[in-house]
Amino acid sequence: MEKVHDPVRSVWSDLEHLRVMDTERLFGLGLEPVLTTSELAEYLGVHVQAIYDLRTDGRGPSGIRVGREIRYRVSDVRRWLDGLHEPESSLSGRGGER
Repeated sequence: MEKVHDPVRSVWSDLEHLRVMDTERLFGLGLEPVLTTSELAEYLGVHVQAIYDLRTDGRGPSGIRVGREIRYRVSDVRRWLDGLHEPESSLSGRGGER
């Protein structure tokens, strides 16, 4: 069986080192990890569209536009989630206890 040269595949194999981020190196540069919209949705257990809807309504985490894509700093997501946290008093006032 003769191998066929696939220029696209050889280019991607040359760039394989870019697919896996070296987080230690990024932290050394003062950079923090970022999440894609899909990764954020998966982490939160919601559909990707829910993230887009939250952003459209101005209620989602702040993001960074990189070309056509949005990335979310982990620290921004944490801050956003902390802002969504309901105080204990509001939980007991809902009548959820029987």
